[in-house]
Amino acid sequence: MSEVLLEEQPAQGVALLRLNRPAVLNALNLELRQALARAFGRLDLDARIRVIVLAGGDRAFCAGADLNEYVDATPADIMERQMDRLWGAIAGCRKPVIAAVKGHALGGGCELAMHADILIAGQGARFGQPEVTLGIMPGGGATQRLTQAVGKFAALHILLRGEPFSADAALALGLASEVVSDDEVEARALQVASELAARPVLALRLIKEAVLEGMNSGLESGLRFERRSFQTLFSTQDKHEGMRARLEKRPPMFTGN
Repeated sequence: MSEVLLEEQPAQGVALLRLNRPAVLNALNLELRQALARAFGRLDLDARIRVIVLAGGDRAFCAGADLNEYVDATPADIMERQMDRLWGAIAGCRKPVIAAVKGHALGGGCELAMHADILIAGQGARFGQPEVTLGIMPGGGATQRLTQAVGKFAALHILLRGEPFSADAALALGLASEVVSDDEVEARALQVASELAARPVLALRLIKEAVLEGMNSGLESGLRFERRSFQTLFSTQDKHEGMRARLEKRPPMFTGN
């Protein structure tokens, strides 16, 4: 059984990646992590796909790391897994990524959701970073991404206590983009993905890169990147089409050029 299921909709420019270890609430073992990295790498290079939706199951988006692979692990074992490379394949994706979160998104599952650019949460979703209760700490970026998303005091309250929190709390903190009923999560994520896929692809890519540049390198670097990217987009056919369509009061027909 495949650890990751891929449902492609090339005509809409959307791909749905589904974690597929339902018996263990989609816990992240090494095989699943590697499958995710391969899938993101391939989709990032597929010109037919413009937006990626990442989903889990009804009970869990992802309940965290598979502790069976960690309980007897040594520092050398953890280093050998090259988690930075596996996480990097997701973080480095140039296309918009939408997380459709139902059920548990804990530990590595919460970190996985935070790798997305837009997070659609179900009303019953539960987020959290419980690593401290296991005698460890987050290792997939939560100390940095969570702090950037919600600020120092809220992040440390979550990280140091290790307690789960609701989708409404995630929305209030700025961790979620939207909260919808559980049975609407994937439909809403696919709707947003289809809307984005109809946008000019280069503008989408440069907006994402500019935001991440500022987050990773600081305000001045981000502003420089934004200015260069803004100037670059004036050489595209999509810029001409978008502005002409607005002036002519008609829908634009973007081609990605």
